[in-house]
Amino acid sequence: MDWSFRTAEQLAAALRTGEVTSTELTEEAIARIERDDKTINAICVPDFDRARATARAADRARAGGEDRPLLGIPVTVKESYDIAGLPTTWGMPPHRDHIPVEDAVQVSRLKAAGAVVLGKTNVPVGLQDVQSFNEIYGTTRNPWDHARTPGGSSGGSAAALASGFGALSIGSDIGGSLRTPAHFCGVYAHKPTLGLAASRGMVPPPAPALPTELDLAVVGPMARSARDLTLLLDVMAGPDPLTFGVAYGLALPPSRHERLSDFRVLVLDEHPLIPTGAAVRAGVNRVADALVDGGARVERHSPLLPDLTEAAVLYTQLLFANSAARFPAEAYEQLRTRAAGLSAEDLSLGAARLRGMVLSHRDWIGADNRRELHRDAWRRLFAEYDAVVCPITPTPAFPHDHHPDSLARRIDIDGVAYPYLDQLVWAGVATMPGLPATAVPAGRSPEGLPVGVQLIGPMFEDRTPLRLAELLEQAIGGFQAPE
Repeated sequence: MDWSFRTAEQLAAALRTGEVTSTELTEEAIARIERDDKTINAICVPDFDRARATARAADRARAGGEDRPLLGIPVTVKESYDIAGLPTTWGMPPHRDHIPVEDAVQVSRLKAAGAVVLGKTNVPVGLQDVQSFNEIYGTTRNPWDHARTPGGSSGGSAAALASGFGALSIGSDIGGSLRTPAHFCGVYAHKPTLGLAASRGMVPPPAPALPTELDLAVVGPMARSARDLTLLLDVMAGPDPLTFGVAYGLALPPSRHERLSDFRVLVLDEHPLIPTGAAVRAGVNRVADALVDGGARVERHSPLLPDLTEAAVLYTQLLFANSAARFPAEAYEQLRTRAAGLSAEDLSLGAARLRGMVLSHRDWIGADNRRELHRDAWRRLFAEYDAVVCPITPTPAFPHDHHPDSLARRIDIDGVAYPYLDQLVWAGVATMPGLPATAVPAGRSPEGLPVGVQLIGPMFEDRTPLRLAELLEQAIGGFQAPE
């Protein structure tokens, strides 16, 4: 029997009844990777010997009466997480030989839950692209169309899931890095509420793995079903035991509703700063129609929605302040000179990126204060709605574009070119205020490419968009293996 595309929930049930062993699942996954990954290039650092040993240990543990949430289930891990004994490079050639001696906290949680780690998945350089290629490991290809990207920066994880290389994966997200690859590859992902899941050990080399509280960035689960996202989030969620975990325990509230007919949903398909391509708009409408058919209250406009233009500019400044913080002094001074030359009337996203790279601490505090106003506006919106449905990016997966200057790249939206980085504005809708967002499949483009949407929920009410994702999976279908 082929188990490669079964959900983790299905595999756990089969393992419990003895229908299959972890050793059999692991050998099947390894065989599939060795056969198919020469083309996809999703698994950049295999760890097959230890995976086999872990699978055998899982079978012995189960025979002895043990049962843990992921006991014996093959999974993958994004390259950016530390795994003791394996390289963590973030795709940066100077660090190709960096080998941590300790697991990231999330890898430790996977292992404690009984997972079998098959290896690590590919990423872009420094995790800073909507694609996944680097000089060390090469280019990861979309399983649906090898000429296109699987997305980034968790593109290797999404491609692995779509190819049947393990049932689950863990990634990270600051600019849609969980959601965009899920959208491009037809799988599921969940960007948790900011701070919900500890991130220690998901750090660029050679920095030490300290329990830092990140701004904007989160770690989260990827899967081939909505229920599997919840299964894996329950393993990942919780404070770092070195910091907040000393005093605090986790108690996520249940979903606001269990039935589709009880949900109140705001649906968005237009952004003031970039058009939505026809294929993505069709995906949003397909979800909206399913919500209406299921009896949910669906609205297309609300005066409670925070200003999307202001939100996008604020997100862009915070994001690029984060990314430029480690630039060399000479490069930083050049950016300051360029930013000083901007016209005060230039309110483009390009100008926001440049200004963000050189924000003073005073200006960052001002931006952070404006973010709190947006968070308050979202709280008021979620008093009237349970979720917001909107695009993840304006297009399905696009052809590989390895131009070294991302500012020179363009994204084609229904035949019209737009600045490449402007596509991040939809990711920022949830990222800037720190809201949870679940990426779900929503059909296919006319070319047969996957299309997804995101379900944004109230802060720390992650189970609400996750439950809505489950109900939509029942209503419109979910993951399908690439044809």
